[in-house]
Amino acid sequence: MNLTQKLISAHLVSGEMVPGQEIAIHIDQTLTQDSTGTMAYLQFEAMGIPTVRTEKSVAYIDHNTLQTGFENADDHKYIQTVTNKHGIYFSKPGNGICHQVHLERFGKPGKTLLGSDSHTPTGGGIGMLAIGAGGLDVAVAMGGGAYYLAMPKVCKVNLTGKLSPWVTAKDVILEILRRLSVKGGVGKVMEYTGEGVKTLSVPQRATITNMGAELGATTSVFPSDEVTLAFMKAQGREADWIPLAADADASYDEEITIALDEIEPLVACPHSPDAVKPVAELAGMAIDQVAIGSCTNSSYTDMMTVAALLKGKTVNPNVSLVIAPGSKQVMTMLAANGALADIIASGARILECGCGPCIGMGQAPATKAVSLRTINRNFEGRSGTKSAQVYLVSPETAVASALSGVLTDPRTLGEAPVVTMPEHFFVNDNLIIPPSETPKDVKVVRGPNIQPFPKNTKMEKEISGKALIKVDDNITTDHIMPSNAKLLPFRSNVPYLADFCLTPCDPNFPARAKKAGGGFIIAGQNYGQGSSREHAALAPLQLGVKGVIAKSFARIHMANLINNGILPLIFVNEWDYDNISLGDELVIHYAQDQIKGAANGELVMITNLRDGSEIATKLNISERQKDILLAGGLLNFTKQANEH
Repeated sequence: MNLTQKLISAHLVSGEMVPGQEIAIHIDQTLTQDSTGTMAYLQFEAMGIPTVRTEKSVAYIDHNTLQTGFENADDHKYIQTVTNKHGIYFSKPGNGICHQVHLERFGKPGKTLLGSDSHTPTGGGIGMLAIGAGGLDVAVAMGGGAYYLAMPKVCKVNLTGKLSPWVTAKDVILEILRRLSVKGGVGKVMEYTGEGVKTLSVPQRATITNMGAELGATTSVFPSDEVTLAFMKAQGREADWIPLAADADASYDEEITIALDEIEPLVACPHSPDAVKPVAELAGMAIDQVAIGSCTNSSYTDMMTVAALLKGKTVNPNVSLVIAPGSKQVMTMLAANGALADIIASGARILECGCGPCIGMGQAPATKAVSLRTINRNFEGRSGTKSAQVYLVSPETAVASALSGVLTDPRTLGEAPVVTMPEHFFVNDNLIIPPSETPKDVKVVRGPNIQPFPKNTKMEKEISGKALIKVDDNITTDHIMPSNAKLLPFRSNVPYLADFCLTPCDPNFPARAKKAGGGFIIAGQNYGQGSSREHAALAPLQLGVKGVIAKSFARIHMANLINNGILPLIFVNEWDYDNISLGDELVIHYAQDQIKGAANGELVMITNLRDGSEIATKLNISERQKDILLAGGLLNFTKQANEH
């Protein structure tokens, strides 16, 4: 077996490991962050289970740390008290980004990790089967329920050679994105093998698995080897290590080869992570801002490289350089060895250990500014400034450019600094709060911003509604449910958020949906790519959306729609997309019977009352997902199952 098959088979609860067929796996660990966590814990509470049934569940506060009002602080207090009551560890604000901290302190090779964040696959850097999902799926897993997914294909990524000086793991994943696109990993696990693997450190591997999310992949995974052992040992967690690798004669569904020694510094251009070009091709472009950090590139070795390049130098006067170390551990070690002083002396601004600029939580660029960022996504407007041009680069390219004031190939700087992994990381987990030993005594605190989330009802015999909006290809969850410093504080207030749903595509959509009493969203290819945020399904549900008819869907968003009882219908004939106009009245006759048939591969027919035309769609669902849709969502389905 390949490594992916080994990890899945060790956790398989039901189903056959045949690509495309639904399987269920047992989940060992979960993580949430505060942007998605409030909803996940509200849903967990609704299940009535007193204590989590996982080996380890951790709640992180890393997204909504900019406290300009009471809302974020209220959410943090709710998460701290609800986790304290239900057996979940709590990582306080300032302790760091969930993926960085989990890699350092909790991740274990061979374990499954389900996280309510699309970059949870970072854990694949140490040989975990780490998958991003919607909050409701994570809530179910915390309650001991299995996680259901389509058995993915496994793509072998054969790494050969060794990275040249100034070329980084970021450039590796950008090269893969250049080749495969943001849709190239859909339905697949990217499994890294080959002689080149042993030349990459754990932080480098984690950078690659982190941005596997941008491929649309289910997850990415590296073997657990001597390099992994050295990292775990340096974290004081040697006992958590086990060796893991594919069998020598393992077979794969697909294979690509990446020659590490042939890669050069790369940059992803606006507004997509797969719009990749060589840095040398764009060198000399004036820049305004550089942001270094995020769960992709904020490790100790990343930051030590940045410090070495900045030492004794000054940031260009026309550039704002902001730097956010990924964890308290990283920040503390930088402070102790003098590297932080070198960074500060250069003129860089130090941010707290959190997501910050990556999610538009502060540091929005100026109007039409060019911003170089070491983050994982550069969707239009995600930075907080719609007119900004965001480019994705490695820390080395970021620093070289911050010093010169223009996009600069770091290979022009001469000899590359050599940064080695420490033999011992500084370990101080005093910002991680264990759950209460007397949970009955814990009172869960709910502030006024925490509102009930919308719940669907049992599917009706006939589903009808207007075509409320028509959008193009590659609509992201940032389009569907904008995530910026103004809206993030309301993640636990779906009624408020719903008024901003799909407004980047059409400012009038929420009002139109309310006036029509709900209806359908019409979409192109890869609808719902990007973040795992469940709010991209909850906000449409709040507005009465009954179905999304698209050319294709991103994996997590499709699952979130099903979990909330919203139909994710796929055009059989793409020309039908062109024939639907805004305001058309669409009807699914005998809806319950049609949905039952869809689980057996039958088409779901939609009638357009404007001209009486029939639109053929398919609904790629399992028997279980059919029952979830008929029940009106996963919560209703789970309650029904418990009652029986």
